[in-house]
Amino acid sequence: MAYILNIETATKNCSVAIAKEGKVLVCNEIAEEGYSHAERLHVFIEKSLKEAGIGFTDLSAVAVSQGPGSYTGLRIGVSAAKGLCYALSIPLIAVDTLKVLAAQATISEGIILPMIDARRMEVYSAIYTKDLQIVRNTMAEIITENSFETFQQPVYFVGDCAHKCKAILSKDNFTFLEAIKYPSAKAMSSLSFAKYQLKETVDVAYFEPFYLKDFNITVSKK
Repeated sequence: MAYILNIETATKNCSVAIAKEGKVLVCNEIAEEGYSHAERLHVFIEKSLKEAGIGFTDLSAVAVSQGPGSYTGLRIGVSAAKGLCYALSIPLIAVDTLKVLAAQATISEGIILPMIDARRMEVYSAIYTKDLQIVRNTMAEIITENSFETFQQPVYFVGDCAHKCKAILSKDNFTFLEAIKYPSAKAMSSLSFAKYQLKETVDVAYFEPFYLKDFNITVSKK
């Protein structure tokens, strides 16, 4: 019986879920502007285990959102996941953040375009079919009124970019599913279990998050 702890901290949403055979038993999450992941994550992990009625030693694996996303958020989630896997001698599973976001959309036709807000008009995005098959890999791109104009089928946008993209991405075949704003450990659970069954794990010692872009550090002029 596979119990997997799923950790999602790549965006403003700090999310933890316990899943049994890919089915979510319990989820604790909160999305805050202040990025309180460092304070919330371990509390959520312990709370979720207690609510699921299991202990750390019952876990078969830990899954973590691998990015792209917030540098700090990714570091917090991956560090916690790696520490648990090392201490418990269980495998680590990495799940693409944009796929976790896309997995929350249910459509009958067309494509799903998950986007995570970056600076100004830049986003991190990918493109998936309704069955979550990859159409275009993850990339950082500047959104303009001509973005995605080659797609004639219905395009469903998910993520936290509606506030800055909806006005310029206004083609008739474009739809913003604004209720789906952040990736969640709930949606990660079925994806991580599929990877667990295929033994698609990563090296606990050497795994690093997928930042996509280098982290910028500003040095004070004082």
